Amino acid sequence: MTKVRVRYAPSPTGHLHIGNARTALFNYLYARHHDGEFIIRIEDTDQKRNIEDGEKSQLENLKWLGMDWDESPANPGNYGPYRQSERKEIYQPLIDQLLASNRAYKCYCTEEELEAEREAQRERGEIPRYSGKCAHLTASEQQAKEAEGVTPVIRFRVPRNVEYKFDDMVKGEITFESDNVGGDFVIQKRDGMPTYNFAVAVDDHEMKITHVLRGDDHIANTPKQMMIYEAFGWDVPKFGHMTLIINSETGKKLSKRDESILQFIEQYRELGYLPEAMFNFIALLGWSPVGEDELFSPEEIINMFDANRLSKSPAAFDGKKLEWINNHYMKQLDLDVLTDMCLPYLIADGRMEETPTPERLEWLKKVVSLYQPQMSYAAEIVEVSNLFFTEHPVLDDAAKEVLAGETVPTVLAAFKAQLEAMDVVDAPTVKAAIKTVQKETGIKGKNLFMPIRVAVSGQTHGPELPDTVELLGKEKALAHLNQVL
Repeated sequence: MTKVRVRYAPSPTGHLHIGNARTALFNYLYARHHDGEFIIRIEDTDQKRNIEDGEKSQLENLKWLGMDWDESPANPGNYGPYRQSERKEIYQPLIDQLLASNRAYKCYCTEEELEAEREAQRERGEIPRYSGKCAHLTASEQQAKEAEGVTPVIRFRVPRNVEYKFDDMVKGEITFESDNVGGDFVIQKRDGMPTYNFAVAVDDHEMKITHVLRGDDHIANTPKQMMIYEAFGWDVPKFGHMTLIINSETGKKLSKRDESILQFIEQYRELGYLPEAMFNFIALLGWSPVGEDELFSPEEIINMFDANRLSKSPAAFDGKKLEWINNHYMKQLDLDVLTDMCLPYLIADGRMEETPTPERLEWLKKVVSLYQPQMSYAAEIVEVSNLFFTEHPVLDDAAKEVLAGETVPTVLAAFKAQLEAMDVVDAPTVKAAIKTVQKETGIKGKNLFMPIRVAVSGQTHGPELPDTVELLGKEKALAHLNQVL
């Protein structure tokens, strides 16, 4: 058996998108499940679109998600370089070989000529394709063009009336007619850089890639890459095209312009999502394990990963499901770790000091512990813990309705007297005080608890009432009570 070698080949043109993260993750899972090798290759031939730190951002976010790799620009193996821009010496002899064997030719058409040709084809109701205008230029015609200072591109001669078939790992057998690929395609640009379809076929062959798992927006590229393989007499890798990711609410393809969904891994990191939750969630976008369970560690997912269970239907991105998965991991997190995660958000919001005292940190830890069971991500602490950081709670209609009850003044006056008499305000003492109020007034149940909760916290729902009073402290709890009274 050939050793499994797969690759993730991002362009450094932007930050790590959910769709790209899924491509990387499925390749990683496939390699690790089969004791194979996972390679990172940077496809940076489109120099105009590359952004500063694009490569660094991609790799840092992959690492944060919990992936590692066997070869990359930073840890090269035997098949480097691992950036396409550094592989020109590999591509050029192969381009020359195709020119020499007449499988490729120089094309001197300008962009303006090509656009005019496409426009004329569209007006005739035809699918735009290259006409082959330069396919049979004589040597003297080529010399004349070059004497005019025209730099050519190199085009690959697409075989006519040939069928290209491959057995896709996800979709089954797929067939293309060579006449439908849009004519002879460019394999080298005017600046000497190879185009995507040429470079990717060469790189996958040279790097001994056995399986190519990618999004199904690449299906149309596959026959062109197969033609390159065929021209050199190379073996074709096994292709697998994963279905689109769609917005679960609109049913439309996930578009970077869709602002209803956060789509970059960095955005989730900034909100305080956990990497293991993101790993778990992304693994379920277009792959399903056996059984009903959906919560798994990375090790469990690697052991279970089966490419035969990659979905043929679009994968629905469900933000609520991601919150549910992240909440599961948040609940299991060590309280000290979660407190450290929450602190920067409270500092940024002006609620906590830059360097809190040990006592203040201990207090914060208790606040965080109250909300740990319900939190979906760390940044949420600012919103949910509002009552501990505001002077006077703002009462909504539901809270005002509770305070309109007939017995409310009696309950609040009795609880205020209990609170004022306390030397130590902690949860057990508060619990005992509420029982005393019940005995003194004869009021119990909701009519007892709800007015106290609303008066102290301004909320009709929240953490346990005795814990809330303890963490507010005597002074603040009394101030809130007095305001309501």
